Amino acid sequence: MTSYLGVQVSDPTLQNQFTQVELRSLKSKFTAVKNEKGKVTIGDLPSLLVTLKAFASTFKEEEVAGLLAQSFPDLTVDIDFEGFLRVYLNLQGQANAKSGHSKTASAFLKASITTLLHTISHSERALYVAHINSYLEDDPFLKQFLPLDPATNDLFDLAKDGVLLCKLINVAVPGTIDERAINCKKILNLWERNENHTLCLNSAKAIGCTVVNIGTQDLVEARPHLVLGLISQIIKIQLLADLNLKKTPQLVELVEDNTDIEELMSLAPEKLLLKWMNFHLGKAGYEKRVSNFSSDLKDGRAYAYLLNVLAPEHCNPATLDAKTAQMMTDDVQTSREERCFRLWINSLGATYCNNVFEDVRNGWILLEVLDKIKPGSVNWKHATKPPIKMPFRKVENCNQVIKIGRQLKFSLVNLAGNDFVQGNKKLILAFLWQLMRYSMLQLLKNLRSHSQGKEVTDTDILHWVNKKVRSMGRTSRIENFKDKSISNGIFFLELLSSVEPRVVNWNLVTKGESDDEKRLNATYIISVARKLGCSIFVLPEDIMEVNQKMILTLAASIMYWSLQKAVEEGESLSPAPSSCNTCNATPDASPAPSVCGEDESSSIAGDVSSLTIDDAASDTTVSSSPFDNEEVTSAGGE
Repeated sequence: MTSYLGVQVSDPTLQNQFTQVELRSLKSKFTAVKNEKGKVTIGDLPSLLVTLKAFASTFKEEEVAGLLAQSFPDLTVDIDFEGFLRVYLNLQGQANAKSGHSKTASAFLKASITTLLHTISHSERALYVAHINSYLEDDPFLKQFLPLDPATNDLFDLAKDGVLLCKLINVAVPGTIDERAINCKKILNLWERNENHTLCLNSAKAIGCTVVNIGTQDLVEARPHLVLGLISQIIKIQLLADLNLKKTPQLVELVEDNTDIEELMSLAPEKLLLKWMNFHLGKAGYEKRVSNFSSDLKDGRAYAYLLNVLAPEHCNPATLDAKTAQMMTDDVQTSREERCFRLWINSLGATYCNNVFEDVRNGWILLEVLDKIKPGSVNWKHATKPPIKMPFRKVENCNQVIKIGRQLKFSLVNLAGNDFVQGNKKLILAFLWQLMRYSMLQLLKNLRSHSQGKEVTDTDILHWVNKKVRSMGRTSRIENFKDKSISNGIFFLELLSSVEPRVVNWNLVTKGESDDEKRLNATYIISVARKLGCSIFVLPEDIMEVNQKMILTLAASIMYWSLQKAVEEGESLSPAPSSCNTCNATPDASPAPSVCGEDESSSIAGDVSSLTIDDAASDTTVSSSPFDNEEVTSAGGE
């Protein structure tokens, strides 16, 4: 295997202005405009720059040409990639000035990650360090490095190995990562660091973090703005985890009558926190309404009023309404599927989804998802963007969703746009199953170049996983994706071992005979798959209970990763060797895979990984497959 170096820039200051994802994207676009001599001139840049998202809505091509002419009178002069990057940054500054926007330090409750103008707040960093020192002080491995000093670079130095971030994710959402899969040593080689960061990013995505513009190389280099941005999101998820009616029923005092209970349950944690804050500020006589956690709070007056009204001597706790509490039912299976769909939608980069059943009711998010997986399918002229006041506009959006679904040959019997508007959970889930399955199969179809346009089916995926396990001399096989033998976890561990022999430490695998042993294997499967670079949203219970739809998503994600790796290795000028003598692998720490999981390919893998199908679709047995006779043609086999 070869190590991942990414796009390198000779000027460190310039390099630090971009993430690896941005550098790779810009490098690709820059290379595409080279002339027959392999050169790019200043005159080539205006047409290129106006196609970039950062400038498309701000400048016209002639405006860019005019700005460049001020610095480069001769437009025929050649420019290299680093010069192009400097032009990009300069133009971005002018774009911000033109639009009146400026980027500042990230707010504590803000999920997005700043990527170009990196203002680091020292007070913010001190808060994160204090949080880490408090919650991880007793960690068996990290306690030797704690407490961290907020006045130094201790935080960033420790983050370079990936252990800290993985452990922090488990603090936020316990059990997300099987800690047996984390490479915990004082000195890690490049492979082991890369594995930890791949595991971290895919696990962060699985708990709801936005990691679109951050890659493993960025974490290895411990770029401050990206590390702090990721830590901010992880801590935010931890602190807001219990901020909902089911876990904190005392919040029911915010409801004026029982008809508002459903609306309150659908609120995002930040909005619920604002509602709670304004509720108590109103009781305290505060004259303003707080609408954000930045400018409205900067003078401290709101906090003073809030602390006063919450003081014990002035507290008047409200009693719970028993009838309201009874309304807060929790369908476990529905909740799992809603979680899976929500995280998948958010991984696509569409409008952020807080609650699938509420957020799809105006149709807009579904239109965005359809446009992502089938570009050009949406007629945006006939779509209405939120906020939507007129109910019939919501129905129009949802009717277009149904129309596109029929064009994609979805089964939509008795489903109408109004079912989405009314929040019919069963029908919403049924549509999303088909939507995600379509995306998964299209991605696999496009990757398998030798399939000659044939549709990929769940039977093909089943055939592939059995063939991979058999190719390693194993005798395990599954009849379908609800095969009860899946529950012990052995088959999927053998599958993971077949696509990357050194990734599974068999000393950690149990026989899977008891429920405890099955859970240990299931959590290990999920962490090992994420460690490879698979972006999956299944839970251990899905494997233990053999949830066939979730099992398919797991199999498809592993299949996609394996085929993607084969394609990349086949296209490489320097094929990766079958082994690496410099890795210093030990039984407890496997070398990292050759795919880093930080670029567009990992985003696509995220699309594949969380897809489900109709119950009948995965109840199949192995049959003839278009992929039976050969592996990936372009890769020359695995």
